[in-house]
Amino acid sequence: MSGTLNGVLRVVLALPAIGFVVTGLRFVVSPAGAAKGLEMPLLDGAARSSQIGDVGALFLGMGLMILTALATLKREWFIAPAILLALVATLRVLAWLFHDAALLVQMIIPEIVIASLLVLASTKLPEAE
Repeated sequence: MSGTLNGVLRVVLALPAIGFVVTGLRFVVSPAGAAKGLEMPLLDGAARSSQIGDVGALFLGMGLMILTALATLKREWFIAPAILLALVATLRVLAWLFHDAALLVQMIIPEIVIASLLVLASTKLPEAE
């Protein structure tokens, strides 16, 4: 892969990484707004603690893993968030199929695209170094 394409891939992956970090931080400082942005209500009591902790950690973790991948170009840092995003997309489809959830195609498609780009980056960017 050419140096220009590698640079484009890095920028394309940095954008969702920053978005993930911002979303995770929003769960810390403004959980109602963060939840609304993901088309979910802010829950109450123990459920709110789990929602803020689990969802916030997922987004912060994915964003930080992608940024770490881009900084180190280590393959495993690209694969870990790719697995998480692929699982999120898969579980959304299963929720629709088996649990009467809405099918959020507008969220599933970006998750699959970003996961695919992370897998591509895991094979192309480390060898470019």
